[in-house]
Amino acid sequence: MRKSTSETHLTWWQLSFIGVGCIIGTGYFLGSAIPIQMAGSSVLIAYLVAGIGTWMVFQALAKLTARHPEKGSFRTYAKQAYGSWAGFSNGWVYWSAEMLIMGSQLTALALFSQFWFPSIPLWMFTAGFAGLGLLVILMGVQKVEQMENLFGIMKIAAIVMFVIIAGVAMFGWVGAGSSGQHLNSPMKQMLPLDGKGLWIALLFAFYGFGGIEVMGLMAQELKEPKDAPKSGNSMIIILTTLYLLSIYLVLKLVPTDNINPNESPFLTALKQYDLPWVPHVFNAVLIIAGFSTMVASLYAVTTMLVTLAEEGDAPRVFSKKGKMKVPLPAFGLTTFVVAASILIAMLLPDKLFEYVTTAAGLMLLYTWMFILASFHRLMGRTHWDRIQTIVPFILILLAISGTLLDSVSRIGFFVSIGFISLISIATFIKEKRGKA
Repeated sequence: MRKSTSETHLTWWQLSFIGVGCIIGTGYFLGSAIPIQMAGSSVLIAYLVAGIGTWMVFQALAKLTARHPEKGSFRTYAKQAYGSWAGFSNGWVYWSAEMLIMGSQLTALALFSQFWFPSIPLWMFTAGFAGLGLLVILMGVQKVEQMENLFGIMKIAAIVMFVIIAGVAMFGWVGAGSSGQHLNSPMKQMLPLDGKGLWIALLFAFYGFGGIEVMGLMAQELKEPKDAPKSGNSMIIILTTLYLLSIYLVLKLVPTDNINPNESPFLTALKQYDLPWVPHVFNAVLIIAGFSTMVASLYAVTTMLVTLAEEGDAPRVFSKKGKMKVPLPAFGLTTFVVAASILIAMLLPDKLFEYVTTAAGLMLLYTWMFILASFHRLMGRTHWDRIQTIVPFILILLAISGTLLDSVSRIGFFVSIGFISLISIATFIKEKRGKA
């Protein structure tokens, strides 16, 4: 799905907008409800810590990209750092993570749509959005980049719109429901449950920043690969600021007991005011946001599968491309797994979003740990490089271990361990065959 060299390549600021399009999605607009419910006001600490950790992980990946841009990005760097087993396992861990993320996004899109059509079952919405997403991928990488640029701007606009409307409503200047509205004091109790809620929430905060690795895959399209670090610096700072401000306003306007994991906390905050058109407009933007991140996931899994096939870590058939320069066999496997996600949505609707989101977030963090380890092996020469590797590694370990403290998150943890076990067995078999 790579463009020819004759086509225009990306500038660093274009990649920044693509990054925004890849990052802001259901993991934030819907997934933030879970850590808010678990951690209360301390969720602000979780998102601040996750923002710092994400910035460090992205800097490691961007420096690797600037040094030597590779089509396989972090997977190829893992192979260069630790050998063929690392490239094989890292590629399949990330492929599995993105497939789970896509399932999470499809479920979220269906939940957003039920805001308007509550009687229609989830699986019908997931099937419809999956079909549209696959159609976009068939159009090629250039359409994906154009769409993510546009939707990235729209998603930032949505958060800014929420901040403005919520701020105005908070002062009682708009909406009949705002008159005499009781406002909460988020800063009064920052560590409920003796910090346990914060520990559990950290994974979901990291998940809200998921998407930086897609920027690594698309960095091969940069005009100047050395600009890769620049594309993420301001983007992550702006996103972290918007995340903290918008969540603070949610905490100010809505008691945490009223937050529902199956509804966007931003919609919950807006619905209580007499602004009949605002929740509907915002819900439409949520659907657009979720759809764009789902398409980014589809692009990522298809691209990664092609790279695995080209380097002998997946059947060669998946590297073949059709007349439209789309790898049809890889696209076919992606379609099959999407269909499986829809089937799961039919069979396990209760708590599905939380289970899949936890497992997806964990698989993504396993990939980030590999990025940090590869950076340490290939480029970690200075004292700052070592700090930049160790600090986010510890934060990620804290986020992973926090899932064991919650009964719902614990199920997602064991799902992720199941995937890791299968990939480990496949890696062992492949290495044995390679030595035979």
